[in-house]
Amino acid sequence: MKPLNPTDQLFLWLEKRQQPMHVGGLQLFSFPEGAPDDYVAQLAEQLRNHEVVTPPFNQHLSYKLGQPVWVDDKHLDLEHHFRFEALPTPGRIRELLALISAEHSHLMDRERPMWEVHLIEGLKDRQFALYTKIHHSLVDGVSAMKMATRMLSEDPHESGMPPIWALPERIRSTEGDGGPSLWRSVAHLLGSSGRQLGTLPTVAKELLKTINQARKDPAYDSIFHAPRSVLNQKITGSRRFAAQSYCLKRIKAVCEAYGTTVNDVVTAMCASALRTYLMNQDALPEKPLIAFVPVSLRRDDSDGGNQVGVILANLHTDEADASERLLNIHHSMQEAKDRYSHMSPEEIVNYTALTLAPAAFHLLTGMAPNWQTFNVVISNVPGPSTPRYWNGAKLEGMYPVSIDMDRLALNMTLTSYNDQVEFGLIGCRRTLPSLQRMLDYLEDGLAELEAAAGL
Repeated sequence: MKPLNPTDQLFLWLEKRQQPMHVGGLQLFSFPEGAPDDYVAQLAEQLRNHEVVTPPFNQHLSYKLGQPVWVDDKHLDLEHHFRFEALPTPGRIRELLALISAEHSHLMDRERPMWEVHLIEGLKDRQFALYTKIHHSLVDGVSAMKMATRMLSEDPHESGMPPIWALPERIRSTEGDGGPSLWRSVAHLLGSSGRQLGTLPTVAKELLKTINQARKDPAYDSIFHAPRSVLNQKITGSRRFAAQSYCLKRIKAVCEAYGTTVNDVVTAMCASALRTYLMNQDALPEKPLIAFVPVSLRRDDSDGGNQVGVILANLHTDEADASERLLNIHHSMQEAKDRYSHMSPEEIVNYTALTLAPAAFHLLTGMAPNWQTFNVVISNVPGPSTPRYWNGAKLEGMYPVSIDMDRLALNMTLTSYNDQVEFGLIGCRRTLPSLQRMLDYLEDGLAELEAAAGL
């Protein structure tokens, strides 16, 4: 039996029919060389034999003295959690994304362990897909990526590899796997340890500096007052998922041309796509959109510890020139990183929590509609940099499937894999119609930067 920490409990409290709180991932594989046509059916049969389920996949929600706890499920029904499905013809990526959109809209049964794995056959070009979803109270995005990577191998000849629910057990580190999270920051801030309290003088000093700068600079002030937007309406429970890969070499070439980072360029691509999408709906605010952007602040080569800060990035969607937009984004991101460079990890977490407190209150209650702190989430979760295989099948792409919330109808999450940047966009179908067009607008945004740089 394991009690849920306050952050994990929050994902249970937030959940409602129109606001499922699970995260997911879509992995696209190619058949191994020489595999028979019924390869995926044979794979499904092999996976069903992995009946020993390891944490956190063997745990379901229970309550003790009114408090939620995780307990081992003694009657786990693997047939409920693992599902073998086929796409309708003609088996294009379009049909695959439609299936993921529908599956990601469904709430999970809280009487069972809250996860599902869908093995999907019927794709063209001898490919198959694996869609995994798991409740955010069980894992966060960074932890989920680590598990998905552990399931894979660099050896194309390795066989007998277990599925994600049967991986050898590891101890989950809540500090190292915490990842960038508004809610985790708030939970840290509420902690009463001496280390937390010791951050208050520095945090107060930096917060005062920020407020004074906002008074002098109107553009800076927009960070505290994001514009009202169609992105920030109440949502339905129906989702649309759109995903696509972009060449990392193209993005790095733009970085070199402008002297920026990969994160700056992908953020500028998102800004361009949002600008075009909203302009086509005659819904682009006069003031620039503001994005919630987790950014790595690691200063060494270590693996442990949470060295991630959250930047409220001005996307400069009021700027028509793509080059100027990218350079402005780079400047504001660098300014935030410089501010964090003088702060400890605890100070960064608490500074973030204080600056985002109005956003948390608004998202949780809807009672501060005039205080829109940010409009959209743009998150980058690093993935494997070299090719990966699963029982001989080559991983062609991996796409994150995240969470939408009331007043936060779009989440733009991306990951890197083998010289690709994989975008996964999840949005409310009614609030954001024709969301898939944003994939073309992301490409247009990158092409515009390339053209301006003479690439």
